[in-house]
Amino acid sequence: MKTYRTVQGDTWDIIALKVYPNLGAEKLMHVLLRENPEHQETIIFGANVELRIPAADIPVVSSLPPWKRR
Repeated sequence: MKTYRTVQGDTWDIIALKVYPNLGAEKLMHVLLRENPEHQETIIFGANVELRIPAADIPVVSSLPPWKRR
């Protein structure tokens, strides 16, 4: 499993954008929260907090245009 070390000022949605850049990622912050329940009360991170980053299995929706599909 991958990990991510926070920088001062990171929030869950910003982290999701950084670690899942091609998946409309801010919507995936729930995946990160589920994997890191000990930090679920954190809104704005300090520096050097290590988070676990699970693989994000997002189903492909056939009604999406080709450039939005995986």
